Amino acid sequence: MKRNYTTFCILILFITQSGCVKRYHNNLNSVLWLQTSAEYQLITSQTYKLANSAIDKALSDKNWSAFPPQKARGKYSGLDPAIIMDIDETILDNSPFNAQLILDNKIFNSSVMDAWVSLSNATAISGAVQFVTEAKEKGVKIFYITNRMCKKRESGISPCPQKKDTLQNMNNVGFPKVTDSGELLLRYEQPSWNDDKESRRKFVAKNHRIILMVGDDLGDFIKDVKHYNTPERRSLIVGKYESYWGEKWFILPNPAYGSWLKILSQPREQYLRGFN
Repeated sequence: MKRNYTTFCILILFITQSGCVKRYHNNLNSVLWLQTSAEYQLITSQTYKLANSAIDKALSDKNWSAFPPQKARGKYSGLDPAIIMDIDETILDNSPFNAQLILDNKIFNSSVMDAWVSLSNATAISGAVQFVTEAKEKGVKIFYITNRMCKKRESGISPCPQKKDTLQNMNNVGFPKVTDSGELLLRYEQPSWNDDKESRRKFVAKNHRIILMVGDDLGDFIKDVKHYNTPERRSLIVGKYESYWGEKWFILPNPAYGSWLKILSQPREQYLRGFN
């Protein structure tokens, strides 16, 4: 039996290397769902409709804040209202980048991701443009906090070409024009702005009452998300902020990547729960 299994594995390896069969990529079904399912479009549209319905309530209540440190500190009721939003998989769809990784049988690479960003080719997530447009019409300022890295490219002189690329992409797909580049905050645009977004949320909170936050990862809402490094700990922190979800915090699905995946140790099959 062992010999037959070994022979089978060698045969599969030969076929795969010969190009007759492409190795199954572990992100295939996730990206297929993002790109082909009507359910995904319905979920994002539904989420944005719910978030939009919360804006009027937030504007009418001067004690309303979606940022816990701001609420704890107080003295924010007279500040202008603002919404904090993530970029990738929240307002812009990067599934073509992830699909290309699958087609090329590769894993994530930051240089390849930056090349994708430079194209300014991502489409809008369903419901996002309408949400941002209506929020701005109600006098709410939008701040986009993204972990796209602010980094000089070898072929250019700009210290942060990713900012221009992202703004161009947003304009291309119909988002209201960002007139102040300070509304888009990239990772390492300032030395203290690392991959934990809390410092940038605090930056916004200095002069604005944060009424809603929208993202696709716990890190878009909660600080030090890396510390919650097991599924159980992540569930506990979600429960701690139960009153925020669907009221002040709105999260979109992302089965392709995120902090949820990074905390899972190999082999990841150990986390599967069967019925036996």
